[in-house]
Amino acid sequence: MSAASPLPTLSRGSRGLMLEGVALADVAARFGTPVYVYSRAALIAAFEAYRHALGERPASVCYAVKANANLGVLSVFAALGAGFDIVSGGELARVLAAGGRADRVVFSGTGKSRAEMRQALLAGIRCFNVESAGELERLDETAASLGVTAPIALRVNPDVDPGTHPYISTGLKHNKFGVASTDAAALYRRAAALPHLRIRGIACHIGSQLLDAGPIVEAAGKLLALADLLAAEGIHFEHIDLGGGLGIRYRDEAPPTVAAYLAPLLGLFEGRSEELCFEPGRSLTGNAGLLLTRIEYLKPGEEKHFVIVDAAMNDFIRPALYDGWHGIAPVVARTGPPRRYDVVGPVCESGDFLARDRDLAVEEGDLLALLSAGAYGMSMSSNYNSRPRAAEIIVDGDEVHLVRERETVESLYALERPLPRG
Repeated sequence: MSAASPLPTLSRGSRGLMLEGVALADVAARFGTPVYVYSRAALIAAFEAYRHALGERPASVCYAVKANANLGVLSVFAALGAGFDIVSGGELARVLAAGGRADRVVFSGTGKSRAEMRQALLAGIRCFNVESAGELERLDETAASLGVTAPIALRVNPDVDPGTHPYISTGLKHNKFGVASTDAAALYRRAAALPHLRIRGIACHIGSQLLDAGPIVEAAGKLLALADLLAAEGIHFEHIDLGGGLGIRYRDEAPPTVAAYLAPLLGLFEGRSEELCFEPGRSLTGNAGLLLTRIEYLKPGEEKHFVIVDAAMNDFIRPALYDGWHGIAPVVARTGPPRRYDVVGPVCESGDFLARDRDLAVEEGDLLALLSAGAYGMSMSSNYNSRPRAAEIIVDGDEVHLVRERETVESLYALERPLPRG
């Protein structure tokens, strides 16, 4: 691969594509396809970019588990001292199983159940990012039933347009997330009056795949104005959570570096005492992984030619769901003339495609690498068409670690029961 590849640890050598010191052809031969392959070095480098940019400023980097919830990935970040942003009890269980600390966990999400609240309170998480008045009251009641105090922040909807895909825009008035900025002060006053809540901070998250720091700076300014208003009333915040969302390069995007993205925010908060909290997901894992798949058939047609591979929309739904563009790289380069293809899978849907209109010189049986697949790949996969989900691998130098075994068909219906006959 060229130096311009969005995967920094991917290269091309005499054995074809290599991730760190491991030949992808060897991964496929050993573990089969489709298979997700992640680079430990790339995960660490992405996290360290945040730590370096934040310098000595009191701050927490809480990895957004939804981006990639594999225990191997989580354990890499836990070992680095990361916090974690979760949106379910299942994600909390994963963090703890991977060695993450509960007191570094922030719990976001619009629909927290009583059972999830109890689970998080008993674990001793750092903070609940509360997203509605009803949740505020339920959390106080749940904490009271356990005889504890719940640490809270309100996730405030600042009504800022992040300029991203509408499905991943989360901070506008019509979005389901957070509490309206016009209601936030009154809800904080209510929280201060509830005996089993402790106000820790304030939060926002405006969207994902952000390519410009301007919108988050605008949102941060609104949070600061609210923080100063409430401080005058005696309600003080220990931390200000600005969410995540920094974008990555899939094709020709030009997102800012982590340092450039954070610089105007750090300037805005210069001289303030609150700890800053960030919740990156995609920018930590997206370009640390790829999906390896094998070509089953080449199918010519009158208007379209198709490369049919063994990966499908159930394995990686971003192209079908968001019309997301991902680079496609043959593992072994061929010298023949390329042909224009759509890269599609075996699932019984016309939307089952991984890439469209790509010029490829390939043959049946060749391996393809779908790039920039480390975020929202395996975590959004499904068993549609009764397809077992892929294995997951982390490479570390020239070592290979199986961090998730491939599912079997039998495992898919292990919890089901047929009706008795007669």
